[in-house]
Amino acid sequence: MSDPSVLVVEDEPDIAALYSGFLEERYRVDLAESAAEAIDRVDAAVDVVLLDRRLPDGSGDDVLEHIREAGYDCRVAMVTAVEPDFDIIDMGFDLYLTKPVSRSKLLTAIETLLTRTEYDDLVQEAAALASKRAVLSSQKPAAQRESNEAYAELVERLEELDDDIDDLGESLSSDDYRAMFRDLGEA
Repeated sequence: MSDPSVLVVEDEPDIAALYSGFLEERYRVDLAESAAEAIDRVDAAVDVVLLDRRLPDGSGDDVLEHIREAGYDCRVAMVTAVEPDFDIIDMGFDLYLTKPVSRSKLLTAIETLLTRTEYDDLVQEAAALASKRAVLSSQKPAAQRESNEAYAELVERLEELDDDIDDLGESLSSDDYRAMFRDLGEA
């Protein structure tokens, strides 16, 4: 089996080269410097996309939308200097990393995303929602979170998923269960 493929979408050449250097020993790495180039390069062979939100010719959000609409089964991590806001709730990414990102954090994020490809749809949804909740919990005061309707819906959906995941968890060993959710508190 070949190494997993990672598409790094980053318009700053120094950062793109740094990420590529972090990853090239473990993964097949391709670089895109713009939204248009990312849309051209992403395909069914890409396993993980590391996506900046601010690109010279558009938004990484648009690239993410293209990936999801095209039905590509890759995991997407937003790796950006854009501080998260409530708009992330409706976005289809799997992890949100705020720059600067260390080598270990980037490698851990990719391993997390690759592990998630093994989850069924239910667990993938729960992991993505929990990541969003964790980011917003660390960035937004409780009063703002509690008064935001989209956030309330996110929490309600997570509670529903928790019940379903509990059922799933009964069929897993404790090591399997811990491995599946090791990143949720760190996202």
